[in-house]
Amino acid sequence: MSQQRTIAQKIACQGIGLHSGEPAGLTLVPAGVGAGVVFVCRQGDGVIEIPAAEDFVSSTANATSLSRKGARVATVEHLLATLRARGVDNVRVEVEGPEIPAMDGSAASFDDLIRSAGLVAQPQLRPLLQIRHPVSYTDGLRSIRIEPSRVFRVSYGIEFQHPAIGRQTLEIEDLTPACFEREIARARTFGFLEEVDALRRAGLARGASLENTVVLDASGVMNEGGLRWPDEFVRHKVLDLLGDLALIGYPIRGHVQVERGGHAIHRALLQELRQHPEAWQLVAPESPSSLPGVPTESLSSL
Repeated sequence: MSQQRTIAQKIACQGIGLHSGEPAGLTLVPAGVGAGVVFVCRQGDGVIEIPAAEDFVSSTANATSLSRKGARVATVEHLLATLRARGVDNVRVEVEGPEIPAMDGSAASFDDLIRSAGLVAQPQLRPLLQIRHPVSYTDGLRSIRIEPSRVFRVSYGIEFQHPAIGRQTLEIEDLTPACFEREIARARTFGFLEEVDALRRAGLARGASLENTVVLDASGVMNEGGLRWPDEFVRHKVLDLLGDLALIGYPIRGHVQVERGGHAIHRALLQELRQHPEAWQLVAPESPSSLPGVPTESLSSL
């Protein structure tokens, strides 16, 4: 895990956009050392490249969207979470349509895709972002905080006044690829039936269905198969968090604690880290000391 990695072969999938309802597809293409994750969008006769970085976030309304030079790709978080969890540092994501495909509303299809492609180690170390001092952000009852840790840990809490959800918490002590596959990847996005009309008037959820969303009416879950875990809702929030934090561009050593979070507050933590460069440091994978040759200025995209 100390070396950078890319996928071993090109691989693709097709579906529809959760919010646009339009056909959507992606092709993952191996990329060289230091390339990072880059979305490649068709624009007329050419292409626009959008790096997976907080600088290019254009919306956090019900999903995370990236934009650059008039090109836009929406709902990137589930794919980004999977790439980070699987340790894929460098890859080109060629996008067809306005969104990443919803698939079944979780990251399971992307996880299967990346595992089937295989991974290749590259001849350069992968820097880690070590949290040195706590950083936090609060907005009413919503809050997010990150503090030092020797591994990447997550503590997440949600609370909804709904009989199928209520109060749910999840603790991930060390997010490994196996943990992601077992505990997080299959957790689906969820929504409330009473909000569907308003979302669609706002141009959202036009591709949502019982095939790609856990839908709740006033009394419970409408999906015929029910839930994959009793606490699938908080597990999906952790999935979203992982994708949003992947916009840092490096694996993190730190303990993230979130209360009643969502895409906007996840992004707020990235912005707080940018404003407090003394709170983190790039380190070598095997050591808590600074990584030689990689200045902290390389995180200016935060």
